Amino acid sequence: MILFHGSYKIINKPDLSFSRLRTDFGRGFYLTPIKDQAKSWANRFLVQQGAAAISIYELKYDNIINFPGDIKILKFNSYSIEWLEFIASCRLGLPVDEQYDLIIGGVANDKVFDTLQLYFDKYITANEAIGRLKYDKPNLQYCFKTQSIMDDILKYIDSEVL
Repeated sequence: MILFHGSYKIINKPDLSFSRLRTDFGRGFYLTPIKDQAKSWANRFLVQQGAAAISIYELKYDNIINFPGDIKILKFNSYSIEWLEFIASCRLGLPVDEQYDLIIGGVANDKVFDTLQLYFDKYITANEAIGRLKYDKPNLQYCFKTQSIMDDILKYIDSEVL
């Protein structure tokens, strides 16, 4: 499986020590199987810093079913109350259970974030937020939380400067 990462520079050796707090799934290295999503992430850096790149990786396994059993994975299959509450906690910098090596789920992109902001500000309930999102197909993201797991199953293969 091919995954993409959008940034202000080429990242051929991901390092979790550079990850940011208050992101969708907390600190981690974020990738997506959707090249246009990675390009969207990179374009934000192009505007802010004048440089952007997409780094391309190969995941050792084609399907998470094939991952070794000792890799702890949390997968959100759709927008759900659990996904919403997890994203809200991470985005607000609240403590979350850090027991996972990899988290897979929908991106809280600009289209989704307006609904999330209404929920964060308590203008709508969690059920109302999910009701608004249930017809949107999530853009998928993979968040690696453990350096050793990432080093073992992710291989840098190429990059594109934007």
